Amino acid sequence: MLQTWRWFGPDDGVTLEHVRQAGATGVVSALHHINQGRAWPEEEVLKRKAMIEKAGLTWEVVESIAVHEDIKTRTGDFRTRIGQYKDSIRAVARAGVKTICYNFMAITDWTRTDLEWRLPNGGYALRFDWTDIAVYDLFVLKRPGAEADHPEARRKAAETRFKAMSEGEIDKLEKLMIDWLPAREFVYDRAGFQKMLDTYKDIGREGVQRHLIEFVREIAPVAAEEGARLCIHPDDPSFPIFGMPRVMSTAGDARTLLDAVPEQANGLTLCTGAFGSNRDNDMVAMAEEFGPRVHFAHLRNVTIEPDGSFYEADHLDGNTDMVRVVAALMKEEDRRAAEGRADAVIPMRPDHGHLLVDDIGKRVNPGYSCIGRLKGLAEIRGVMRTVEAFRKGGLH
Repeated sequence: MLQTWRWFGPDDGVTLEHVRQAGATGVVSALHHINQGRAWPEEEVLKRKAMIEKAGLTWEVVESIAVHEDIKTRTGDFRTRIGQYKDSIRAVARAGVKTICYNFMAITDWTRTDLEWRLPNGGYALRFDWTDIAVYDLFVLKRPGAEADHPEARRKAAETRFKAMSEGEIDKLEKLMIDWLPAREFVYDRAGFQKMLDTYKDIGREGVQRHLIEFVREIAPVAAEEGARLCIHPDDPSFPIFGMPRVMSTAGDARTLLDAVPEQANGLTLCTGAFGSNRDNDMVAMAEEFGPRVHFAHLRNVTIEPDGSFYEADHLDGNTDMVRVVAALMKEEDRRAAEGRADAVIPMRPDHGHLLVDDIGKRVNPGYSCIGRLKGLAEIRGVMRTVEAFRKGGLH
């Protein structure tokens, strides 16, 4: 697999020189300053590409050309937005960046309740805690109908926690829920967030799934014409929160989209952390079933707790058997090579590394510190070398 690294651009505290030192050869990046539906100008794409190549690296994956909420809801000026999305696909593909990762998550993108959860070893991880979600949902946002989405034990635990929280702690939790994400041009306030939730409630899960399929049916032919590959990222977490429809959370969801738009240009980002947050998903089985349509992989791990809460584990720990996932993807690469496919090598990147050593206290994008991801990449690289040696008969 091709070893890549997410880089947020010139303002990222982790530099391209750091990427090279980590051993990655490819970069995963986006024009975060031109986002939320606007078309990416070709000159801006080429400028970013030149910056990456000057550092001795290659821009392998675009993550992400943001899908505007108008497209997801099929409201407002969604036709123009889709046209702009097609223009962005053409711009990056003609610059030689052929793998395009995107997501169709409503409103919030990926969600965590703690960005610095203390680990037993003294490092810090990202965490999703169902009680904190219920605190915000029931007692801060006060979403209509929220009680039905939380079991009684969780509601009681949330009430106890909420009564013990200070105003500062409540404000911090709200920021994590609706306006913290890196590289985003705008933030929601509480009223705006609830308004968007109401919009999605009216559309419903089947409606959002239909909108996704309609969108991909329009953009996949453009990607195919340009020799590009689209790869949707799963919902993170891969289950409903705040009543938001989830349409890319399970193997069934993936199957529905891939069957509805069978073009090879329409594929998946196999994120073992996002899909893996749903205990019903078997990541090894998904790697094997969807291998021919996996165009990109995020390799990370989560440990799921009894109530469904989870935290980002070490890359080789957690609920996912990372060794078997890597072996399945490498087997798929061999199959593609035998077919003569140009995309035989699958780009992958380590994701959501722990905050470790002297990265602690630095200004970093949560989950994207240098040392934690470097550690994860080294561990996965070791797995890849070992799998390769066994397959060549070099180990007994």
